[in-house]
Formats: sequence, C-alpha cells, structure tokens
Amino acid sequence: MNKNKPVIGFIGLGLMGHPFTRRLCSLGYTVIGHDLVAEKITAAAAHGVVPASSAADLTSRADMVLLCVTSTDAVHQAVFGPKGVVEGASLAETGSGDKILVDHSTTVVQATREMAAALSRQTGMGWIDAPVSGGPPAAGAGGLAIMAGGTEVDIARAAPVMADLAARFTHMGPVGAGQVTKMINQILVLNNYAILAEALALAEAGGIDAAKIPQALAAGHAGSNMLQSMYPRMLARDFAPAGFARQVLKDLDMLHDLAKALGVPTPMSSQTASLYRILNSKGHGDLDGIAILKLFDQKDSV
Repeated sequence: MNKNKPVIGFIGLGLMGHPFTRRLCSLGYTVIGHDLVAEKITAAAAHGVVPASSAADLTSRADMVLLCVTSTDAVHQAVFGPKGVVEGASLAETGSGDKILVDHSTTVVQATREMAAALSRQTGMGWIDAPVSGGPPAAGAGGLAIMAGGTEVDIARAAPVMADLAARFTHMGPVGAGQVTKMINQILVLNNYAILAEALALAEAGGIDAAKIPQALAAGHAGSNMLQSMYPRMLARDFAPAGFARQVLKDLDMLHDLAKALGVPTPMSSQTASLYRILNSKGHGDLDGIAILKLFDQKDSV
C-alpha cells in the first residue's frame, strides 16, 4: 500500500461499493470497509478491503470516509446511529476535524445540508455530497461522473481521490449542490429509460430490424451514449440489476419533492414516476431500471 495515499474507509459494499473499493485497492489505497450484510464484507475482502466491525470502527482508522448506501435514512443511520461515523470520529487518535466524509449516495437535498451541519458541529468533519452517474462498470473503471457539493477546502482535499474514481469530478457549489445536480441527471437519465423502451417497442411492432436502431441513428440528434449502451440491453431483455427499479422510483419521488419545493413543473418526470410505480407494484423492483420495457413489451405479461 502507498503511505502517501489517505486511508479510505468505505461504508456500503453493494452494487456500487464493491467496484468502488476494488478500484481503490487496485490503485494502492488502504481501504477499510463495512456493510450491514456480512457476505458483502467477505466479498470485498477478496480484493483487499480490510473488514471493519462498524462505521465507528472504520472511521476511527480512516483519513477519509466514503459512503454509498441506498437512502437518506441509511446515510443518517451510518453517520449518526449507534456505532456510526460520529462515534468513530470521537474515538480517533487524530483530530476528527482532520477527517472528511464524502457521500456518494443519492439523498434528499435539505437533509444532506442538515446532516453536514450536524456532523461539523459534533466532530468538525467536513462533508462533501458527491453523488455519481455511470453505474457499477464505470465505478470499477474510474469512469464515473461525480458531481459534488462542499467547501473549496474540502473539495481540494478530496480531489486527488476523486480523480482516481471519476472521468469527471465537478464542484457544483456548497453542500447540497451535488444532490441538486444528481436530480438533474435523473431527469435526463430516468425519463430516457422510458423513452428508449417506447422506441424499442415501436421498432419491434413495426417489423424492422430493431437491433440496427443505434447504428442507424448514431450520427443524428437521437444518437446518445444511452442509445448505444442501454438500448442493446433492453433489446436482449437483460434486466440484471446495475441499479434497481425500486431505486429509480425512490429518486423520481425525491425529484418530485425537490421540484415542488422550488416551484418547478416536472410533468415528464411525473409520468415516468407513474410508470415505475406500476412496475414496482408488479414485483419487479429488484430488476434493473431498464426493465421499464416490460410495460411496453407486447410479449410480456408484466
């Protein structure tokens, strides 16, 4: 391991945390990991993650704590709950103000700001909200888009690590700005899932070679990286989760609440949320978000 690199504590070793930590270990970081599911800790240990018994244990030994869990409540529990980050910061040999927390989860904007303020009051630790876009393959390859909110000082401290994880790391403003940017990302991505599904269903019903659509449209305005990457998976009915349909609905509901608070109409996203509510109600929440195709597919009973 490289002594010039900060020791990383990583909370959440699931779909995203596993490739995140695999990449960090491969680059010579000492990574200490914790998850509520013991099997995920064991799986991460296979690529070099040092197991921690709790978020507090992890925080006490780390210079920088990275967090990637599935909900705002899960973030709050990991940081402020029993044996959480706050407790670990108080146990640390070095001053907790020397540590920093980087949250890669997608969380409620106002709650993020409140948690960041509380962590600073209780421990002196800085907070960066740094949600991501690109999914597990990009996390493993260092190809993520990471959008961040935090102070200039904290961003500068985290930037070298983020450069190893992201193809693009963008400081969007103060704490909370990363989460606002992620909601904009979700407007563009999650609505596009439904649009791609609608297009594929029409292509198949129209009797053309639906597999040629990405090639045929690549040079025009319809060409996009989602058309090239997601559409072929839809065509193959490959719904193995790189993210979950239940998480898509959670994010769309968060988007609705933020837009309502800001007085911004989001009719397209509201329609997409309704479609995902149906998909989830049919028991498909653990499939990938592109499984929205099931609602359009004439051959699928949903």
